[in-house]
Amino acid sequence: MKASKLRELNVDELEQKLNEIRQKLFQLKFKNVSGQLKNPLEIRLLRRDIARIKTILREIELSKKED
Repeated sequence: MKASKLRELNVDELEQKLNEIRQKLFQLKFKNVSGQLKNPLEIRLLRRDIARIKTILREIELSKKED
């Protein structure tokens, strides 16, 4: 997911999205271990999405502290 689309969401929506992606990542890791995952690249993409969301949440947190 693009960072520009994520920046349009509020904090609650970002946290909800983060939880959804973490659950999906858990499921994909489980499938990967059991040999059922067809595209292991999905794991890397989800990890990057998690990092993007966490970065945006941190930026929001820091901007609130400055105000």
